[in-house]
Amino acid sequence: MEFVRSSGPGGQNVNKVATAAQLRFDVGNCVSIPHSIRERLIQLAGKRITGDQALIINARRFRTQDKNRLDAIDRLVKLIRKAAEKPKLRRKTKPTLSSKKRRLETKFQRSKTKLTRKIVKNHED
Repeated sequence: MEFVRSSGPGGQNVNKVATAAQLRFDVGNCVSIPHSIRERLIQLAGKRITGDQALIINARRFRTQDKNRLDAIDRLVKLIRKAAEKPKLRRKTKPTLSSKKRRLETKFQRSKTKLTRKIVKNHED
């Protein structure tokens, strides 16, 4: 955990006090997290993962170090919990016969509507 100067509001303290928290968590070398969860965590983190598989979370929502530290830890815990959830497997399904019929019926109705909009030419000329 590191504290850096934060951008944004802060009044007279903005250029003096380092209130933004920067949490660095080494995902690649963490033995307490199972391999499958580690892989999903790296996937979920996206751009927040460095080349050496360290997760960096920047918390600068609040004006105090303590609140930003707690916010960073809370965000890390939420990310790990989300990675711990197993993704649902997608099962391929086919459209039912009635849904196919409904689709074709709506296409037919739509084409009839468009046919009525056609300009009719007079053949008596």
